[in-house]
Amino acid sequence: MSSSVDDRPDLLRVGDVCLSRSRLLALATAVADDLRGLDRVAVVTTPTIETVVGVVGALLAGTAVVPVPPDAGPREREHILRDSAVGALLAPAGTAPQDAPAADGLPVVPVDLRRVSATTHPEPGPERTALILYTSGTTGAPKGALLSRGAIATCLDGLAEAWAWTPDDLLVHGLPLFHVHGLVLGVLGPLRVGGRLHHVGRPQPERYAAAGGTLYFGVPTIWSRIAAAPASARALRGARLLVSGSAALPTTVFDDLTGLTGHRVVERYGMTETLITVSARADGPRRPGAAGVPLPGVRTRIVDEQGRDLPTDGTAMGELLVTGPTLFDGYLNRPDADAASRTADGWFRTGDVATVGPDGWHRIVGRASTDLIKSGGYRIGAGEVEEALLAHPAVREAAVVGLPHPDLGQQVTAYVVGDGVTGPELVDFVARHLSVHKRPREVRLVDALPRNALGKVQKKRLVEG
Repeated sequence: MSSSVDDRPDLLRVGDVCLSRSRLLALATAVADDLRGLDRVAVVTTPTIETVVGVVGALLAGTAVVPVPPDAGPREREHILRDSAVGALLAPAGTAPQDAPAADGLPVVPVDLRRVSATTHPEPGPERTALILYTSGTTGAPKGALLSRGAIATCLDGLAEAWAWTPDDLLVHGLPLFHVHGLVLGVLGPLRVGGRLHHVGRPQPERYAAAGGTLYFGVPTIWSRIAAAPASARALRGARLLVSGSAALPTTVFDDLTGLTGHRVVERYGMTETLITVSARADGPRRPGAAGVPLPGVRTRIVDEQGRDLPTDGTAMGELLVTGPTLFDGYLNRPDADAASRTADGWFRTGDVATVGPDGWHRIVGRASTDLIKSGGYRIGAGEVEEALLAHPAVREAAVVGLPHPDLGQQVTAYVVGDGVTGPELVDFVARHLSVHKRPREVRLVDALPRNALGKVQKKRLVEG
């Protein structure tokens, strides 16, 4: 946490509860006292002051934090707790053991907002694990990604430089606290920089509008809702920077926000295993649908299916590989997954398809497993077709996948949430805007698209049925 002498009473606000820096430190130190010598602790990451105090306390103690999504089902929760072998569970004071989501009598350590301490805990080394974040792949149970203190610090310092993030900033967001976006960037970021944080709880447009921040974080779903609420969007004109991540921001939303807020949104790219690796800059251009350039120390390349380097001409699509100081230290207890995730020379295989332009700007096409469609000998990026569909005034949401086809290999199939439009009309619309071979062979009109907690469309569910 920043050592700034500024002790503003509202350094940290979650909902209606505020803490100063000194109060947060005193409360977190009391938690650290209880965790001294404990290797790992679980935290059910509800959007509360207790969650932040618990996480900071564990980091002060040098105890690795294992975030547990508050909406995790019994099977997922049990897997995370057992696989991580945590020694205890942090929970708000007064939580009865039977009410804590713990397995097999796991001890509960209380986070008590009435209890403070002035103990001095030694600073753990940068190599020590700070977080074990569980992330789902295409198969099997979620894997625990080991993130070191040094990797997190390097990532946050790189973003502070890229975004001109200073102690004068007030960050506003309403993101879940069990992912990189909401927890690492959204909580540890302002604490490291020394700026203020206001977590608004549910990320509703009117709450963002009322917060009066200088820096706002959101995912495309949030920004889409804000763009659809013009009064709330216009209230963000006084901000310094709007940042979008976790998925590509549709061009239509980018343009709408530019018109309403006066801001061109900063997009960035990263994942649990790499933290944030690519971003647009506060002092540079912002390009709709593009994630920017590598952060300091990060190197990237794109390769074909045989691992051969592809040209950075802005057109060639290949798997994005990453190396640098923000990489994770591997998957907990999963040497097989570690081996599969890295090339022989140590580059991390993101599984994402990207293009890189001559100027180093990255455009993320999507997941190799679902967003690179091979149809009739063509390689088609699902994102390009989605953008074309979203340009139709009757289309509110769109997701494009490749479904098995006996002749083409895969057929371009679109799932669309829209009003008063037919599938054939949309097929013709796309064919008029893109190459004919990129048009959807089928458009399925649906009431909603399946999404996860961060608003990402779960295309695997569409592909599977």
